[in-house]
Amino acid sequence: MLVYVGTYTREIHAFRYDSATGAFSPLQTTAGLVNPSFLCPHPSGRFLYAVSETAAGDPPSGEVAACAVNPVTGKLEEINRQPSGGRGPCYVSLDPGGQFAFSANYGEGNVAVFPVRPDGGLGEASEVRRFEGKGPNPKRQEKPHAHSILTSPDGAFVFSPDLGTDRVWQFRLDREQGRLVPNDPPWLAVHPGAGPRHLDFHPGGRFAYVVNELDATLTTCAYDTAGGVLKALGTVRALPENYRGAASGADIHVHPQGRFLYSSNRGHDSIAVFRLESGGASPVLAGHVSTQGRTPRNFALDPAGAFLHAANQGSDSIVAFRVDLHTGDLTPAGMTVKVPKPVCVRFLPKT
Repeated sequence: MLVYVGTYTREIHAFRYDSATGAFSPLQTTAGLVNPSFLCPHPSGRFLYAVSETAAGDPPSGEVAACAVNPVTGKLEEINRQPSGGRGPCYVSLDPGGQFAFSANYGEGNVAVFPVRPDGGLGEASEVRRFEGKGPNPKRQEKPHAHSILTSPDGAFVFSPDLGTDRVWQFRLDREQGRLVPNDPPWLAVHPGAGPRHLDFHPGGRFAYVVNELDATLTTCAYDTAGGVLKALGTVRALPENYRGAASGADIHVHPQGRFLYSSNRGHDSIAVFRLESGGASPVLAGHVSTQGRTPRNFALDPAGAFLHAANQGSDSIVAFRVDLHTGDLTPAGMTVKVPKPVCVRFLPKT
């Protein structure tokens, strides 16, 4: 299995993954993109997509790049690039069928949709949609800051957590036109000053979870699969009760079994472990584990859910943890990979 790491450098790193031990073996390093911070593999496993988190050009815009994957060497060959539609693209995703790619542009406060060509390349954006509004934090929420965008598990609906407006925007995906049609209601509002950042769905399909950056909390939502609408059920803190340092939630992932959930805390430099009770409706904080580094921006569970790999952007390391499949607890696996400024860890689907 191949795994790729996006960075705040000019390189994407490829590794061969040993699913039995959780070990990364270095393969290729692909240079050329500036700040290829966030990655997304195509469902076929043949292509990889990366943002270039910049604000170049006129008008200022980052880029989204499409790359072909050599399944033997891990080498990436760039197919093409498209303007991301705004400054500072920080997230790229695809629908389950691999027909559309989506980018979230933090600096511009907008999102874009790109048709995926048969050769894996990206067509011109079929839509660029700007958000409106602001939040109560004058330094971080002076305007919209789209932080991620992803589809529902069935690919029919699209959701974008917006740190700047304390909203998760909700759309229906028009596949014929490649457009985002506002849902009813058009957004889910989280509590003021939360700063929603990333979202993940429960494998059972009835719940979704939002990690909020500005206060390091977790909002649980009921999900209407027919209407594509989220409804907030409650919010819990992702930090220890007695912690008073910097709070900065970053990433969130539900375990493939659907019994556990994990979120990363920068400042505290930890992974929060939640047990999902009542079929997923009630996350219960079970503890924290140090990521053995600084600024854990992103992390990934391997496809089997046997290992969790935390990317410590501030200490140039990816640290592996073994997952207890009965309790969800994390134990250091004794393996650390050195990567400059790692931001995103993505496993390539097996072909």
